[in-house]
Amino acid sequence: MRHPHTRTIRRRVLGTLTAGLLCTAGLAVPVVAAPVQSGATPVEDAATPALADGLALTPPMGFNNWNSTHCRADFNESMVKGIADLFVDKGLKAAGYQYVNLDDCWALPSRDADGKLVPDPVRFPNGIKAVADYVHSKGLKLGIYTSAGTKTCNSAGFPGALGHEYSDAQQFADWGVDYLKYDNCNNQGVDAKQRYTTMRDALEATGRPIVYSICEWGQNKPWEWASDVGHLWRTTGDISDSWGSMLSILKQNLPLAPYAGPGHWNDPDMLEVGNGGMTDTEYRTHFSMWSVMAAPLLIGSDLRKASPATFDILANKEVIAVDQDPLGKQGAVVSSEGGRWVVAKEMKDGSRAVALFNETGAPQRIATTARAVGLPDADAYTLRDLWQHRSYNTAGAISATVPAHGTILVRVSADPRWAENPPAVELGLSGSPLLQAGKPAGLTTTVTDLGRTPATRVSVSLSGPEGWTVQAQSPTTALVVPTGRALRTAWTVTAPPGTPTGSYDLTLKATHRSPTGERVDSTLPLSASVVVPPPAGTSYLGDLPWLSATNGYGPVERNTSNGESAAGDGHPITIGGVVYAKGLGVHAQSDVEYYTGGACTKFTADVGVDDEKGAKGTVAFEIWADGTKAASTGVLTNAMPAQPITADVTGAQVIRLVVTNGGDNTDSDHADWANAQLSC
Repeated sequence: MRHPHTRTIRRRVLGTLTAGLLCTAGLAVPVVAAPVQSGATPVEDAATPALADGLALTPPMGFNNWNSTHCRADFNESMVKGIADLFVDKGLKAAGYQYVNLDDCWALPSRDADGKLVPDPVRFPNGIKAVADYVHSKGLKLGIYTSAGTKTCNSAGFPGALGHEYSDAQQFADWGVDYLKYDNCNNQGVDAKQRYTTMRDALEATGRPIVYSICEWGQNKPWEWASDVGHLWRTTGDISDSWGSMLSILKQNLPLAPYAGPGHWNDPDMLEVGNGGMTDTEYRTHFSMWSVMAAPLLIGSDLRKASPATFDILANKEVIAVDQDPLGKQGAVVSSEGGRWVVAKEMKDGSRAVALFNETGAPQRIATTARAVGLPDADAYTLRDLWQHRSYNTAGAISATVPAHGTILVRVSADPRWAENPPAVELGLSGSPLLQAGKPAGLTTTVTDLGRTPATRVSVSLSGPEGWTVQAQSPTTALVVPTGRALRTAWTVTAPPGTPTGSYDLTLKATHRSPTGERVDSTLPLSASVVVPPPAGTSYLGDLPWLSATNGYGPVERNTSNGESAAGDGHPITIGGVVYAKGLGVHAQSDVEYYTGGACTKFTADVGVDDEKGAKGTVAFEIWADGTKAASTGVLTNAMPAQPITADVTGAQVIRLVVTNGGDNTDSDHADWANAQLSC
């Protein structure tokens, strides 16, 4: 559900919604611990569609304007036609994108004298049919939006379809609409199944094939009942253009793999790729994970302003092929520990798409095997990197050091032609990438041969920012690295005295050759953080620099509550009527890291849900010391006073302050680390 400080006026008329909100479950353990075996179906019959109308046999791909325009004036006929043009001109149509979908605000607030919907004559001066005709002329399809309530979600009060289902559906069909997104606002408490089934019947009565997108935010677990009602159903609240939001939604959607299949898909909401709130690395993760989850791929950025990097992500045909695989399996979790995820998707040709996903703020090694992801035993396998567009051979290991917030997406098969490809190598780094300016730090790099064939003429280099000193302390070359062995190189890295605190890029590069002499270049982007020890004595964390911070909505705030939008838009931290001058204001899901350098002993705070959200909000607090949970609370609600929390952090190099959503959803989860203090 949108939040009023950031998401303007959409999905927000909360007083008119039924009680009960979405369920968002953070996953601490694998949801599917067993490997996905060839031909196995995790839940028998759960993925059997009842509509059987031949629509949406693969997840719908297209565009929706909401994430980039909301209800602004630039959402109009010209924009929609321009998107259709770009689909063709930029190769997106050729890559599989088909639907150009209108969201809220396309109609006037009032119906006409006959009870019919009226397109806004300013936005759409030629009506919706003219837009549909133009989109169809490009070989594309048009989608439209309304709500299963008396009004849509926008506070301007556009008419919803509750009580007008058959009339509205017929209008949509007459206009040439091919896709309907049916929202959940102002539903007057009417049973969800009843509301959504009525519109299904109304769409069928038109005789026009219309893909039906159920958007009730997962409130009533539509995955359990909607396979004979709609072609896709939202499993979550609305996404926003932030790492925390995307991560929360990803975790909620992953366990629902058994319910997806041809003609009936779990929908974790539209893509944010290109909207600017995440890095390209994070957007590649977003696109990779939506694809491995067989999610609808609905572009949410304004393609008229998109960068080449955005088009490169959205038009990656090898990743799209994972999403669009006709077998229709959603990827299942193979393992999940310490923020290291392995998710595998069975493909129709017997291969597996495997995502190695790192949710943490530091590089991590993530590893699995061909057998663990469900492939049969074989002498060796072909491993195709879907972002590098390069094939390798592997003896069975599938592993990589994955950058912070990154995802390695590969397709692995028991291919008898594996020897035609060079051996896969894994680049790795050990040692702490936290260093103090002017003091040498020791790091060790590895180049490991994962292949069945040896890697020959192996060389490695490590580079840092201009002015940094990076020196090898052991050999950087090897004539041969056999299967399973590694070239290990020790390095000292020194940042110049006076280097400001912060994160800096390091680059690890390696070169090797296959038995046939083919040269292979590999690169691993890394980062090092220049840190300063915390001051001796007791300090408020709101006054100290953090190593990293991720947040569900808006930035983490120092000494104020979280305002969900721009920095500094919070209020005085207030829990249970008590106002605190110091602390951190966050929004679940949140993770803030501090460097403690082994010099600190104790962390204390008073924690709870900020009063500014009234009766809303459920959160839980955790304190981690070097990867070990040092303290935690149960689920806290707004009705509770501040709870004291203390953790022994003796000897820890880094502490993490984590806030989860309390096991339900992220709506209004404004959490305060009031009077957070560190004793060193």
